[in-house]
Amino acid sequence: MKYLLLIVVLGLVFSMLARKRSRPPAPKPQAPAQPKALNMGTCEQCGLHLPLDEALPGQGGVFCSSAHRASYELEHGKHS
Repeated sequence: MKYLLLIVVLGLVFSMLARKRSRPPAPKPQAPAQPKALNMGTCEQCGLHLPLDEALPGQGGVFCSSAHRASYELEHGKHS
């Protein structure tokens, strides 16, 4: 009787191991995509670094605000 119980237990252990090995591996989590690098510019009036898609173009460069653009163009327009 002891040997029969031992054979049944060993059979269960081996069947569980075989099932575990036959399963497809779990999918690996993918690393999140790296954020895209921003093209940066510098406001000609104050030197603030800002993304170029948020900058305002003007004569002489890009600007962080319309006030800085107007101020820069007024100052540099007189000396030209």
